[in-house]
Order: sequence, then C-alpha cells, then structure tokens
Amino acid sequence: MPTLVELPPWFLLGFALAFGLIWGSFLNVVIYRVPRGQSILRPASRCPHCETPIRPWNNIPVVSWLLLRGRAACCGAAIPIRYPLVEAAGGLLALALVQTVLRPMAPDTPLWLGALTFCTYFALGLVSIAVAFIDLDHLYIPDSMSLGAIVVGLASFSLRPPLTFTESLAASIAGFVVVWLVFGVLYRAIRGRTGMGLGDAKLLAVAGAWFGWKGMFFALLGGSVQGTLAAVVVLLVRGRLEEPEAVQREREELLAAVAAIEDPVERQQAEQELQKDPIFEPSAGGAGARIPFGPFLALAIIEYMLVGEALLSQYMAWLAP
Repeated sequence: MPTLVELPPWFLLGFALAFGLIWGSFLNVVIYRVPRGQSILRPASRCPHCETPIRPWNNIPVVSWLLLRGRAACCGAAIPIRYPLVEAAGGLLALALVQTVLRPMAPDTPLWLGALTFCTYFALGLVSIAVAFIDLDHLYIPDSMSLGAIVVGLASFSLRPPLTFTESLAASIAGFVVVWLVFGVLYRAIRGRTGMGLGDAKLLAVAGAWFGWKGMFFALLGGSVQGTLAAVVVLLVRGRLEEPEAVQREREELLAAVAAIEDPVERQQAEQELQKDPIFEPSAGGAGARIPFGPFLALAIIEYMLVGEALLSQYMAWLAP
C-alpha cells in the first residue's frame, strides 16, 4: 500500500499549490454566485460585467489576472484584485496544510489516509474563506456552508485524535448556544438589537465540531480580539464603519419590490416581514454600525487549524512554573 514517504517533497508541494490555486479560482465563483442564488456549476465561468464566457487561457489562477493587468479580456472592465487574492489564498492554504498536517504524520501513513485528512482540512479552509468574503459583502453567512461544515466535522472526528465524537458534538452545540443566548437573547433584551447573528452562532459551532472545546473558545476569543482591532483601525483611519455596497443595493431592491405590490394588504404584510430583516434599517455608521463578525471567526478557525495547537502548547508552557 502506497505511503506518504514515497511522495517526493517537490511533487507534494507542487501538486498542493496547483490544487489549491484551481480550487481558489472556483471559490471566486462560489463567493459571487451563492449570495445571488445562482448555481455554482452552470453556466461555466463568465464575465460578471458583459456575461461573455471566459476562455480557459484567460482563466488561469493569478497568472491570467497579471497578464491581463487586472482587466477583462472580453470587455476591458476592471477585475477586482480580490479575485487573484482568493486564488492565491487557496494555493497558500494547500501549501500550509502540507506543512502543518501532512508532514507531522508518520512516514508509513497510508497515502489514502493522508489524502483524506488533507482534503477534509482543505474543505474547511475553503468554506472559511468563502464565508469571510460573503459576510464582508452581504452581512450574512449561508447556512449551506456552515451546516455542511458542521456535518463534515462531526463525521471526520476520528481524523483528529484525541477528539471524540461526544466532545465534537458537545462543543458544537455549546458554540451555537453561547452566541445565540448571550448575543442574540440577552444582548437584544438590553440593547434592543442582536449583537451577533445566528450565522455567527453556526460558524462557531463549526469550530466546536472540528476542534472541540479548545477550538471553539479559541475561535470565539481570537475572532473577537481580531474583529475589535480591525474595527478600531477602520474607525481611526476612516472615521466610520461603512456599510457594504451590496447590502445597500439589496435593501433598495427589497424596498422597490415591496412598493410594487398592488394589493394594500399584501404590501403591508410584506413591509412587516421586511422590517424583521437585519438589512431593512441602514447602518448608522460609527461605533454602533453593524460589522461582519464572520470573517474574523473564519480567520480564527483557519489559524487554529494551522497553528492553534502549537500556540496553545507554547502558552501553557509559558504559564507553567
């Protein structure tokens, strides 16, 4: 049976980089289409500006963006730098997992087990990246991604010893309950609005399902600290926290759709339902503005996946007398 030690390091790293870049390119499709309710499989990749199908040689991860100087080959429209950054993130994630997940495994580990472990971690990383960018743009986290990640985390607990299924399940439930109870129920009772949404609660449940209690608390603390620091920096630089343009457009579209309803009773019911939507009221800006917490939770999950255990070990050693 083939083992990991039989794979030359140069082959492993080269394959991981190419594999990660390709999936990073697909991730751009996911980030763009999922919030719009579009299929991520059909049609094939096309220019978001003029809808022209993208030719394969103009769709090479990172390279095509550099050769085209950030412009679409079909219509010349600007291609946001986010696209090559997401592609590069996929490649770097794959390389990092080779170093932090595959290399520490025993040399005689069966190749199939190493590939399975790598792919599960890589899938979690891809979901985390997608969630981060979708939440940044739309202030929401798709249930299909977070719930899917929870299921995979619970099903693959045996790949992450000494984690047990009981701990994985308990930490996942606790992660959801903590955010829902503290920031959903109690915070709303005090401030009149939620501090964190159920999407964030489900994302913290992902951390618990994958990494148990330590991972769940690491994600909550790490995400909170990094989110607070980022908000402070933005306030200092810009003076206010701006609402994403996509959210503004979605609000305008919703209001226009409700206003177009001819039946007064139906229109009133639609208005009442719309008022329950978090995006109904424009963000006030400043310290009271709504900020996406998902990107920082997702970042903390990736951090724990790559270096969390090592950081906690060093911290505990530092605390020891």
